[in-house]
Amino acid sequence: MTILGQISEKPHTASCIRPCICWRNTPAWGMPPSKPLIIVANAFERERKLAQKKPARIMWSRAELGDLLGCYGRHVAAGIWRDYAIDDGVEHATFSVFRHSSEVPLYKIEKIPALRRKQGEYCVRGMDGRILRRGHTLAVLLRFFDRKSLRVLS
Repeated sequence: MTILGQISEKPHTASCIRPCICWRNTPAWGMPPSKPLIIVANAFERERKLAQKKPARIMWSRAELGDLLGCYGRHVAAGIWRDYAIDDGVEHATFSVFRHSSEVPLYKIEKIPALRRKQGEYCVRGMDGRILRRGHTLAVLLRFFDRKSLRVLS
C-alpha cells in the first residue's frame, strides 16, 4: 500500500521556494485533509501469493481416510494387521500400519503434496524405509495391498 504526499498551494517552510509535495495535512486536489490519497499497489499479486501459500499442516481428507480405513479393515479382518497410527506434518501426512503395536510399522502410506506433479503425491514405504510403490491417486496405490502375495498362509 502506497500513500502519496499531498501538494501544498504555498511553501510550508522557508527553504521551499515554490509549491511542493509534503506530508502535511493540507488539502490536495480538492480532497479534505482527513482522507489521504491511497494507491493499492498490485492487489492481484498479493491475492495470488496468499493462494499459493502452503497450509500449516498436511492432513488426510475425509475421502482419503475412508479409503485408508477400508483397506485397513479388510486386512484386520484377515488377521494381517492389528494397529494403525495417523501423523500429520508440515511436509507430509503418514498412515502407518502395524502387525503389533510395539513394533516398527509394516508399511507407511505417505501423502506428500510437493511431489504431486513429479512422481506422485502418494507413496508406500516398507519396514526399512524403502519406497515400494508411488502413485498419483490413493485408490490405485491401495491396490498394492490387495495382491495375492500379501495373504496369510497357514
